[in-house]
Amino acid sequence: MGTLFYGSQGTPIDINDRALSHIKVVIVAKLRRGEAFTLSLQHEGSGGRSTVWLSPAIPLRFAFEESQRPELNAQWIEELAESANLLGGITLVPERLDRE
Repeated sequence: MGTLFYGSQGTPIDINDRALSHIKVVIVAKLRRGEAFTLSLQHEGSGGRSTVWLSPAIPLRFAFEESQRPELNAQWIEELAESANLLGGITLVPERLDRE
């Protein structure tokens, strides 16, 4: 399980390593361009959800449990990037394995 540490207090947000590796690509690309946006996540187990505001001015750190970076799924990154450009921001959608 990976962790996204958000804000000056370093609030931890747990996300599995594979998903975190993919959203990291999208988040870093948007922050490099100076763009602010939201990230919406479903809470595993509890059925709840959270949305956080991401901005280049807010401290952010990615921590991964696994030492090796997984092979990235370009289709999933594209889906996440498309959602990042919508009004609702990035929504962590499940990875589809049909790479057509």
